[in-house]
Amino acid sequence: MALLNLAGTRPNRLGPQADGRLRPCSSAGNCVCSQHMLAGRDPGAGHIQPFRYAGRGADAMTRLLAVLLQQPRCTVVTYGAGYFHAEFRSATLGLVDDVEFLLAESESVIHLRSASRRWLSDFGINRARLEELRLAFDTIDE
Repeated sequence: MALLNLAGTRPNRLGPQADGRLRPCSSAGNCVCSQHMLAGRDPGAGHIQPFRYAGRGADAMTRLLAVLLQQPRCTVVTYGAGYFHAEFRSATLGLVDDVEFLLAESESVIHLRSASRRWLSDFGINRARLEELRLAFDTIDE
């Protein structure tokens, strides 16, 4: 249980947007996304590579769900045929990051977006978490 609860309010604009993509990150520095690059900033800022997979997209999403269910302080909020939303809560402050996964089967990738609900910087936590999830996704028994 967190010592404090600074969760914030769940954003109401999660999920695929009208263009079928995940919402772009703001310029705040507390978000990474595989589908958008921030104009006028370092090409690596706010951008992360999607998860790549071989085989069927449905199998890849099942594998991803297994990875998410193993994560501490992770709650899968939305689980659909090609989209997941999970909340990751920090141990001490109760801060929540919203993490989204969107299947792009035609590209054999799962797009990612992870954003902190509070603060202007996440000190690289969202990127680091997604890279840890990538490693787990790439190495989990299929």
